[in-house]
Amino acid sequence: MIHRIELGGRSIALATDGVVTCPEAGSAAVPQVRVEAAHLSVLHDMRDGEVYRTGQNSWSPSGWRRLDEAPMRIENDRRRRTADDDAWDDPVRHHSSWLAVVEDEAGALLVGCLTGGTPRLRVDRAALEALTETGRPAQWVILAGPAATVLRAYARELARSLGRRPIQAQSVWCSWYSYYEGISQEALDEEIPQVAALGFETLQIDDGWQAAVGDWRANDRFSRGMAHAAQRIRRAGMRPGLWVAPFIALPGSRLLAEHPEAFVHEADGRPAVAGSNWGSDYHALDLTHPAAQDHVRRTIERIVEDWGFTYLKLDFINAAAIPGVRHEQADREEAYRAGLRLVREAAGDEAFLLGSGAPLMPSLGILDAVRVGPDVAPMWENYATDDLSDAKARNALHAGINRLWLGEVIGVDPDVVFFRHRRNLLDDTQMQWLRDVAEASRYRCLSDRSAWLDEQERDAVRQWLAREPEELEILGRYRFRLGGRIVDLTRAIEGGASPYPL
Repeated sequence: MIHRIELGGRSIALATDGVVTCPEAGSAAVPQVRVEAAHLSVLHDMRDGEVYRTGQNSWSPSGWRRLDEAPMRIENDRRRRTADDDAWDDPVRHHSSWLAVVEDEAGALLVGCLTGGTPRLRVDRAALEALTETGRPAQWVILAGPAATVLRAYARELARSLGRRPIQAQSVWCSWYSYYEGISQEALDEEIPQVAALGFETLQIDDGWQAAVGDWRANDRFSRGMAHAAQRIRRAGMRPGLWVAPFIALPGSRLLAEHPEAFVHEADGRPAVAGSNWGSDYHALDLTHPAAQDHVRRTIERIVEDWGFTYLKLDFINAAAIPGVRHEQADREEAYRAGLRLVREAAGDEAFLLGSGAPLMPSLGILDAVRVGPDVAPMWENYATDDLSDAKARNALHAGINRLWLGEVIGVDPDVVFFRHRRNLLDDTQMQWLRDVAEASRYRCLSDRSAWLDEQERDAVRQWLAREPEELEILGRYRFRLGGRIVDLTRAIEGGASPYPL
């Protein structure tokens, strides 16, 4: 059935067999239409407009493209399997997860899902198509107005439908970008007093402490155990944080060897490949399976209750939502969400849960925060890649500003900033851009090794952390007001850059 609707001064044609509800004028802050359907199409007249897409998870490309341009996507098959939803990749049409926005000079039109079974959208110069992977009806909203307005309104609608935990400003020192997998108790003992003196609230140990990915016990570099490490951090007056990837395991892990039935499988019975890292493919736990649920519950309880870590960085968790055969038939994003509920129950309501590689909308109301971009790096560009999911500062900034609107409904982590000038190819302007987005996100995170900071840089870190979070107002795509200061990152995002880091 075709519905012709006037919405925000724009005439649209809506094709759907679902139920369409048009709220009375003035009953909603932003002009909107509600649809309950498994499939709908909106014909639009913005042939020369632009489209906003957001990928499935933290690392997926997000941002604006002209409708007549090629879609924003990850071209490399292996990388795409890890950093976006490979099942819905489209080399021709623009495609997005949960929502899409089309905009021209007259304004923007947003179509977004509020609840539903793995919702996806495709957009071209004539139509915007929205559907669920399950084929079951979902709740959709269509919003009209300026792009910043409709994105903010959509975030608030998501909070009503999926929930919203209190958003807490964070200051975190993370070991990853200085020690990587070489972190040890010895290195930690060296950093703890220095990090505490800078004024950080949380010190988070990243990847490298574990015996193996999937076998979450301390390795030889933490011979006194993880409870000892947490105790040292707590005694210095900081919250202990720990990196863990609770939904995956590497092929050589004890978990996979002892419980192969607990993993998502291909139709032929082989464990499904969820992504690639650590020089290997890795596999995803089937969170509908009792053995997988028991493993996750025991892992989180041990980390929080026995060891004492109350800030958890949950990484590679999009693996729980890969396509495949599960113990119980379930929508894959709902299986992921059920896994998150299990983590929240095991960790307790007071634990702070950050999701990295997290499917964004299915995390709402359960996680406290999500990473909103790929790993940063101490270089602005890399001549060897133009992949928006690769580790470089421009990519992290691009994702951070394009997903800043999510801060209405969940904490947003744009990844670390830099204050050091040693081992760093960023200039002062680029480092300030990263700090601006971190302040707008209310998520101040650093990974600079103490020995790499001189006294002037240490003073700058202390002053930055001591600054009270300021109220954020998003003014446009790349402009926002932070307290009394207007930040414009248009040049950072749209300006041309050298393919070389210097």
